[in-house]
Amino acid sequence: MLQKFSGISKLIKERISKLDNSISKYYEGTIISIVDGIIKIIGLSKVLINELIEFPDNIGYALIFDLDKYIVNAISLTSCLNLTIGMKVRNTGKKLSIPVGKKLLGRIVNSLGEPIDDKGNIKYKELYPIEYKSPSIIYRRSINRPLCTGYKAIDSMIPIGLGQRELIIGDRKTGKTSLVIDIIINQYNLNVKCIYVSIGQKLSSIFNIVKKLEHYNAMSYTTIVVATSSENAVMQYICPYSGCSIAEYFRNNGEDALIIYDDLTKHAVSYRQISLLLQRSPGREAYPGDIFYLHSRLLERSAYVNYKFINKYNSNYSSKKNSGSLTALPIVETYEGDISSFIPTNIISITDGQIFLETNLFNSGIKPAINPGISVSRVGSAAQTKIMKYLCSSLRTSLSQYYELLSFSQFSFDIDDQTNKQLIRGKKIVEILKQKQYKPVSLFKQILIFFSLKFNYLDDVNTDKISIFENKLYLYIKKYYPKFKHKINLYKSLNKKLISKLKMIILNFKKQYLNMVNNFDK
Repeated sequence: MLQKFSGISKLIKERISKLDNSISKYYEGTIISIVDGIIKIIGLSKVLINELIEFPDNIGYALIFDLDKYIVNAISLTSCLNLTIGMKVRNTGKKLSIPVGKKLLGRIVNSLGEPIDDKGNIKYKELYPIEYKSPSIIYRRSINRPLCTGYKAIDSMIPIGLGQRELIIGDRKTGKTSLVIDIIINQYNLNVKCIYVSIGQKLSSIFNIVKKLEHYNAMSYTTIVVATSSENAVMQYICPYSGCSIAEYFRNNGEDALIIYDDLTKHAVSYRQISLLLQRSPGREAYPGDIFYLHSRLLERSAYVNYKFINKYNSNYSSKKNSGSLTALPIVETYEGDISSFIPTNIISITDGQIFLETNLFNSGIKPAINPGISVSRVGSAAQTKIMKYLCSSLRTSLSQYYELLSFSQFSFDIDDQTNKQLIRGKKIVEILKQKQYKPVSLFKQILIFFSLKFNYLDDVNTDKISIFENKLYLYIKKYYPKFKHKINLYKSLNKKLISKLKMIILNFKKQYLNMVNNFDK
């Protein structure tokens, strides 16, 4: 008798397994409130945070943002004009994902990965979720390769490494966006893919950025992800996460990627707006209590990963030499130089250093207006080439001493010769570090001027003629010693033979051109 029943149960199991598996199980709920893009739904059970729900008749989608005991709160990803109270919605079982791949290079997309540049649809093969767990410590490598920014002040004193998170912070109109655009331009021929995330900016400002990048042929390796100031808070909130997923594609395929978040202050404001609409308890400066976690889970996704991590995503990369990196340059705006406010202190504690742009320096004509006193890179010289480390090891100290002596000398009428020499040398360092916008300097050109400074070849050059000296020296070597550049390995130390050769070249140059340089008008 038992054998008879066991046979029946087996037959039932076989018939169930043959049923149409295309029938998917979903749960339905009812909209009970729609306020400023926040949708309250009742009856929608067994859903997850960040899960997509869909409206009937392909009206659009919403993102699950908050779970209460009986009510689900969602944020609409489309217009709420066609939504009505009492409308039925259902879950999809999917998380919000966006298209990724090399086809996005040279394109402008919105927070959902949709093209907005009138260049047609983007053909993609993969989708990445906008929220993804950061690489664990097992898969991370120590940061030891430089990101060449093209800025003498950064590459010499505050070196940034591939895989690092370096904060750019300063007041409004101090050149923060100009700085990162120049860094993107400098990646030409350096095989670094760039993703520029624009949060809450005017559309006209974004068009100006695109024109500059196109002018310098930088759009070919750049993707721009945009959530303009006219878009709702939801699109501004998900924008940096979408950009990070696009950048992670390149890292996960063994390439180097650079992502710029411009800026996370506006991102925090958009999150505060959503949280207050959800009636979450406000904390310091009315921000919700999890604002720190919001940015930490975003910035922790930046890393220099090893081949084991890459092999998880791409079986084609089986070489143990392969690695990929994602470098993050978040931008934060301060008010009257106050870096102790809530959002700046949060992000300073998450990142590996900060570049502080000071208003007073900017107004006095020192550009980039980097304050060397509180600007720091916690990776340090590990992310610097050996030549730059050798030439610039004492540069930061000399500049700090100059600013200190300058403040004291203003109250003194009698200055000794030694102090006067230090002041003159400090002025020349400041002049060397000045740089025009959209004029990134190659690493070889930086080596020439810092070599001249270290071995005192600038002592008899007028301070206001240093930029002319720098350009003429580079052209002189390019014309008369074209093979010398290739003899210098930018990632190795200078040996005695190369030092002697370079000294000889500079002396010959000065014999022929010094009088002309000092008498040359800018």
